Amino acid sequence: MNFGTTEIILIVAVLFLLFGATRLPQLAKSLGQSRKAFKDGMREAEEEEKAEAQQRLSKADAPQISEMKDDVLADDMRRRSEANQT
Repeated sequence: MNFGTTEIILIVAVLFLLFGATRLPQLAKSLGQSRKAFKDGMREAEEEEKAEAQQRLSKADAPQISEMKDDVLADDMRRRSEANQT
C-alpha cells in the first residue's frame, strides 16, 4: 500500500484539523517514546529468554545424581563431608 503525495498531504491536513498545530509535536514525541519503550521491553525479554535457555543448557550438561555410578557418588559424598568437617 503506497501513499502518494496527495494522500500524505490530506492525512497531515486532517491531523492538523483534529489535533491542532500545538498538540501534534506532543503527540509525535509521546508516540516516539512509546515505540522506544516497546523496543526496549522486547530487547529485555529476548535477553531474559536467552539467559534462561543458557541456564537450562548448563543444567543439562551437569551430571545428574541418577547418572553417577555408586562408587563415584560415594567418593563425592565422602569428599564433601570431609570438606564440611574442616
